[in-house]
Amino acid sequence: MTTHLFHQKPLATWMHEYPLLKPLINKQEILWINPYIKPAQGALSSLSSLSLHTKDIKDAKERLSRFSSFLQIAFPELKASKGIIESPLQEIAYMKDYLNQQMNNMLQGKLLMKCDHDLPISGSIKARGGIYEVLKFAESLAIKEGLLTEEDSYALLAEERCKKLFSSYSIAVGSTGNLGLSIGIMSATLGFNVTVHMSADAKKWKKDLLRSKGVIVIEYQSDYGKAVEEGRKQAEADPACHFIDDEQSRDLFLGYSVAALRLKKQLAELRIQVDAEHPLFVYLPCGVGGGPGGITFGLKAIYGDHVHCFFAEPTHSPCMLLGLMTELHDGISVTDIGLDNVTAADGLAVGRPSSFVGETIKSLISGIYTVEDDQLFRFIYELANRENMYIEPSAAAGLQGPLHLMESGSSYIQAQGLENDMSKATHLVWSTGGSMVPVEVMNSYYEQGKNLMNR
Repeated sequence: MTTHLFHQKPLATWMHEYPLLKPLINKQEILWINPYIKPAQGALSSLSSLSLHTKDIKDAKERLSRFSSFLQIAFPELKASKGIIESPLQEIAYMKDYLNQQMNNMLQGKLLMKCDHDLPISGSIKARGGIYEVLKFAESLAIKEGLLTEEDSYALLAEERCKKLFSSYSIAVGSTGNLGLSIGIMSATLGFNVTVHMSADAKKWKKDLLRSKGVIVIEYQSDYGKAVEEGRKQAEADPACHFIDDEQSRDLFLGYSVAALRLKKQLAELRIQVDAEHPLFVYLPCGVGGGPGGITFGLKAIYGDHVHCFFAEPTHSPCMLLGLMTELHDGISVTDIGLDNVTAADGLAVGRPSSFVGETIKSLISGIYTVEDDQLFRFIYELANRENMYIEPSAAAGLQGPLHLMESGSSYIQAQGLENDMSKATHLVWSTGGSMVPVEVMNSYYEQGKNLMNR
């Protein structure tokens, strides 16, 4: 990791070069339009220097398909989907009405939610990248030891001989919560010894759930960065330990990217077009960057310049915005500009972004916006009342996207030549977690939102 680059110049100099730093420091909600975006075809081609190719998305999809027979055995709730881990795509027209009340009916087109809060196994978007990397690691071990070939039924991975093999290996990860859940649950199911290093932001119920699965949970009083650092140290000290690096993992990134192929099928089933006259706007909550980055990579590979991806970050933790805007990537932290990195959106409580993701998506994403915690709770309350959908604070961040775009993004819309196409646009809010949240915790989220709405 490159460090201290920010401190090579005085803060006043940075603020002169990047005027948006001042509202960021003041924890204001802002929209940053990415000046580094390039046409999709050229941007994707340039990623070969980072060993990323669009064919890798298909390879990841095929790997997940090979595991379908095992997943149906290990998780009976996946029998109906034939071992495919996927979430619904749902129109949220009543929520669109609410957003339009906030912006004088400026939001046209359709408003959809990609319901990753309902993903099977671990109930969050992390069931994509996290589970994928665990499965890939298990596959490589089983093939190496002669217990498996790609032509076999992967159901045999549920056999005791495979569990015995996996029990001689460990998996470690640093997490604010949901990534630890997905990796802990899948690793323990396969038979690995697994340790999750959790930051102070992680909710107690997530730690308790992991421990109930036989996962070792180590808690830290500091933030996400410390949890990742300690997880990395554990792996370096043990040659039989595989560290899942949320900051730099190519496998995590590609696991997330498969979501784009699944979404393409779902949009087609709903007869929703995505082309020059029917733009798709996608709003993705962002922590260290792997989840939204991988999905953006996949969507750009499919829809090119017809999809416009925006990341969402809390006002207290805008790490990816800082890293991309200044081009310092992991050479800057939110604490460098006086922010505390404390937010109710625990999955987004990250102070320093992934340099790998930042460099990968720098020319692909359309922009990044910030959202206050109180707004997240208002969204939770309204979504529950209007759509009967229950999500956690991190998952609500995407709902702020259409507000920012329609109120502050006119320059982007004009630059893209979309002024006359917004009535045919699709706005897709990507949720991240919620279905595994205990009822009493979800009720507290709802009540916080209710109290804020009644002020």
